[in-house]
Amino acid sequence: MKGRLEDQRMLTGRGRYVSDWSLPGQAAGHFLRSDRAHAKIVSIQIEEALERPGVLAVLTGQELVDAGLKPIPAAAPFKWKDGSAQRLAQRPSLAHEVVRHVGEPVALIVAETAVQAQDAAEAVMVEYEDLPPVTTAAEAMAPGAPQLHAGAPGNLVLDFVGGDEAATNAAFARATKVVKLSAYHSRVIGNPMEPRAAMGSYDPARDLYFLHGTTQGTGPMRGQLSAVLGVPPEKVRIVAEEVGGGFGVRFNAYPEYGALLYAAKKLGRPVKWVGTRSEVFLGDEQARDIHHSGELALDKDGRILGMRFDYLSNMGAYVAFTGTVVNTLGLVNVNCGVYDVQAVHVHGRLVLTNTIPTAAYRGAGRPVASYALERLIDEAARELGLDPAEFRRRNMIQPAKMPYKLVGGSEYDSGDFEAVMDKALASADWKNFSKRRKEAAARGRLRGRGIATYIEMTAPGGFAPYDQAHFTWENDGTLTLRTASHNHGQGHETTFAQIVSKVLGIPVDRVRLRTSEAEHNFVANPTGGSRTLHGLGSAMHWAAQEVAKNGIDLAAEHLESAVQDIEFDLGTYRIKGTDRKVRIEELVKKYPGRLDLDFKERPKVPATFPNGCHVAEVEIDPETGECDIVSYVACDDVGNIINHQIVEGQMQGGVTQGAGHIFLEQGVYDASGQLLTGSFMDYAMPRAGLVGGLTVTDHAVPTATNPLGAKGVGEGGVTGSMPALMNAVLDALRSAGVNKFDMPASPHRIWRALQDARR
Repeated sequence: MKGRLEDQRMLTGRGRYVSDWSLPGQAAGHFLRSDRAHAKIVSIQIEEALERPGVLAVLTGQELVDAGLKPIPAAAPFKWKDGSAQRLAQRPSLAHEVVRHVGEPVALIVAETAVQAQDAAEAVMVEYEDLPPVTTAAEAMAPGAPQLHAGAPGNLVLDFVGGDEAATNAAFARATKVVKLSAYHSRVIGNPMEPRAAMGSYDPARDLYFLHGTTQGTGPMRGQLSAVLGVPPEKVRIVAEEVGGGFGVRFNAYPEYGALLYAAKKLGRPVKWVGTRSEVFLGDEQARDIHHSGELALDKDGRILGMRFDYLSNMGAYVAFTGTVVNTLGLVNVNCGVYDVQAVHVHGRLVLTNTIPTAAYRGAGRPVASYALERLIDEAARELGLDPAEFRRRNMIQPAKMPYKLVGGSEYDSGDFEAVMDKALASADWKNFSKRRKEAAARGRLRGRGIATYIEMTAPGGFAPYDQAHFTWENDGTLTLRTASHNHGQGHETTFAQIVSKVLGIPVDRVRLRTSEAEHNFVANPTGGSRTLHGLGSAMHWAAQEVAKNGIDLAAEHLESAVQDIEFDLGTYRIKGTDRKVRIEELVKKYPGRLDLDFKERPKVPATFPNGCHVAEVEIDPETGECDIVSYVACDDVGNIINHQIVEGQMQGGVTQGAGHIFLEQGVYDASGQLLTGSFMDYAMPRAGLVGGLTVTDHAVPTATNPLGAKGVGEGGVTGSMPALMNAVLDALRSAGVNKFDMPASPHRIWRALQDARR
């Protein structure tokens, strides 16, 4: 198959994004945003703005509170280590009484046109009483720090633990050597291609709210907005066709959405808002911003006896819906990595600051955990004087131990970590690195190599009780698949068509996928956590099998045969031992609607554990600090692969995104809470050519936990690349006397570290 089914539409400009939607009678919205990080709202004067041409309404937080709108809910998967509940830091649709970060929506101006709404915003007069801001987690926890929320004393949302503390303490007590490493995981800003946009509308006849929005799946967003509006979830519909990127930052409901839906109902007409790139920087969820430290307890033979990790996470001004999920589950689910260690303890603290809220971003916590562990593993190998690969080999879980139960409850069902690493090492020519390092030195460059052997849990839990797959046969014999999990670049149309085609024996191009249609109200988990292929894909597989089975009765009737004499293969029903047959498309036309299927209320498949070994080599110019990735090998076990092109594309994109984080990206605030990196002039994004010499390969160990044998793939590139690349950078820098260095590895920071080492 050449290309993906969706490629022709997307490459010829026929994709329909949220900003392309228009409804009859729609008005335009513009959000006035806070220009300061922390302040009381003394007053908001809207009279002059209401008199501006075309203005229909100016909404404030006070009006929304008076109307009964509630804060956006937040998930709470963990309790405090003392058993108490997660503290409250609730986010309103428009700021009420206090603003807590620069860019927070303060008022919604609705006018006939977007230009009129933007002009009128300048006439809204807000009087503030400034409060002291705090921008880092450490500052926010200090005695006497400004308090952001009455429901979270000390600015601490959650203080949690995971693993087995007693066993870990015992392991450290008998260790012959302890290795320690602390590092910082810098803040990143997602920046999907399509800036966030939304349109709210309301149907009074059916009492239904409609949000056309950038989404990764309707389920969680519908549930969050129903809580905000105070209506049952079935009263809210989420509509979208194309979404220009998600990466986790399109998972949750945002404050603007509740305000737009309220405005639409109040005015009796749709209200559309199209955000700018500046609003992406100031209004979209950000990610990471975590300080972490780790310790390894080692015996005399270099075996790992125990591990300890401590995470201090900056949650921003509010707890986003997935904020605590990312910073709890994402950090503890695979707490021992690929290593045979039964004594692991994790401690985490989630802290509020006057910055933009942080939540899910590609990997959703797993890259942070992998980075903390794999950096620590490399440090241990260095201190022991061992080859980093051989130190890993010495401690890896062996296939004979599968299934492997982790401390804390997770269980690896399958995997051959050593075989994956061996394939990566061979592809990277690991043994001959010293020759390449000498050759680089002759050119005046510092060459370093890094390795990471990662594992992650994909699709832990889930927000919906099941994944619904709806099959409708059209009059022309084509098949329409419908669900609520949304595609934003992963190739769902192609992959689901391949899965269904393989079972039903119909051509791939005769299958189409529809998601988030206004007239349908499906149940399915959203696209996130690398779950869609083995989660919803398994539902599609089972549904196709059920359709094929249902067709046997129709085929028997059509062929005038006993049911037990009918067999099915590659789309054809046949009377066994004869040449009498009928295609499934013929049955569809003869018996309209009889082979349609609403596949729902079936159990979800469990989580999977994709893993891999990534090997990177970099070269640094010591005179400029420029660092080039000259070789990169990614060998991953993602189970059975449905579409190699899509899997390779996902891995290439993930590796490049991880490289962007390591070398280019860093969200920075000044002491007053102003975002200093608020545009592409100050915030560099990954670009084509960033990862040189990229080789993507695989070593499949299929899982038996789903019918496809597939494991998640969407986030492995990030989870593996970040520690591999930073280990490579540090390997190069150590040859010049630099022993400690944190991301981002920008030219100036590398150059400065080298200059300091020379002095």
